[in-house]
Amino acid sequence: MANATAHAGGQDGAPETRAAPQTGPVAGGEKLGLMICGHGSRNRGAVREFAQLAERLRDRFPDWPVEYGYLEFANPVIKDGLDRLREQGCTRILAVPGMLFAAGHAKNDIPSVLNTYQAQNPGVTITYGRELAVDTRMIRAAGERIREALEAAGDDVPMHETLLVVVGRGASDPDANSNVAKITRMLWEGFGFGWAETAYSGVTFPLVAPGLEHAAKLGYKRIVVFPYFLFSGVLVSRIYNTTDEVAERHPDIEFLKAGYLNDHPQVIDTMADRVQEILQGANLMNCQMCKYREQVLGFEEDVGRPQESHHHHVEGLGDDAECKLCEDVCTGACDQVATGDGHHHHHHADGHDHAHGHGHDHHHGHGHHHHHDGHDHDHHHPVYPHADHPLGPRSMRKDG
Repeated sequence: MANATAHAGGQDGAPETRAAPQTGPVAGGEKLGLMICGHGSRNRGAVREFAQLAERLRDRFPDWPVEYGYLEFANPVIKDGLDRLREQGCTRILAVPGMLFAAGHAKNDIPSVLNTYQAQNPGVTITYGRELAVDTRMIRAAGERIREALEAAGDDVPMHETLLVVVGRGASDPDANSNVAKITRMLWEGFGFGWAETAYSGVTFPLVAPGLEHAAKLGYKRIVVFPYFLFSGVLVSRIYNTTDEVAERHPDIEFLKAGYLNDHPQVIDTMADRVQEILQGANLMNCQMCKYREQVLGFEEDVGRPQESHHHHVEGLGDDAECKLCEDVCTGACDQVATGDGHHHHHHADGHDHAHGHGHDHHHGHGHHHHHDGHDHDHHHPVYPHADHPLGPRSMRKDG
């Protein structure tokens, strides 16, 4: 098995360790290569931004081959990047997830792809790094994005009369969701905002609209909405559009929209450090509150769940999955209209939509059945216990 395991049915998934870092292109007889693993997006702007991040990391590791790939929708897929590294003679590949927090993608999906690849290519050793996580550099990057929004708006509203809303991606993993709340608190206390709230774009609760409506009731003159996201895409556009809608209902409150993280230098620094952690044997994921290892309140059934990816049905769709309703900047048009170009938008029990470009339905949060070009696929996703929470995924269903 690859050293990519984050959890595997309760087995010890700690990555392999080395006595000392080896930083040359050929270290200890091994040729090193770096693999940046992304999620992928239907939005070409988000895909381009991730590619730019990978290019920045090439600058940090000029002696190594550096490749990247995606779990779903976009090309190249992770396997393609691994193939390119192997073709360049790499015998040890350092794989890092381009993810903010360790939820299902970082704990399950990417390790599953890496484990499968290593099993099929025994001449290559893959060592997996950890997510960006809660890190002072990431908080500094977030702080700069918020400061940019405040400076653009002017200083006529004092900080103690300003409320911050940090919006995270949202996951079925409470540990990842709690890390967003920690980011919120660090920014709240760091700036001295009068108050702060945390909301999520999907899967969990509260979603953006009910979160902002709650914030609007607290009596602050200004609300800063900050998407704690790495890249653009439909979710960030949805956050901004929802902010505009809530602002229209509360004209007495000034709403500011801060920019997302993107390839901020502090983000690049953090990811480069995750690579060095692998070489130092310090790439240990924090599993203290991991629902796959511990009896986390409300998620007890997930302990020891098998490590497997659920993204093969949308892997590498490329142009077929790319949204045709907008250019690089996602306008959120896919939320407003049903298109005739093969996009079919589904509202899942976990609060996120997939537009696959090939017209199939899938329903998360329970065992479900896919139909792809005459092939059937059964998947049994973990049940999110609060899928029907009135402030969560249920509230975004347009069919009521």
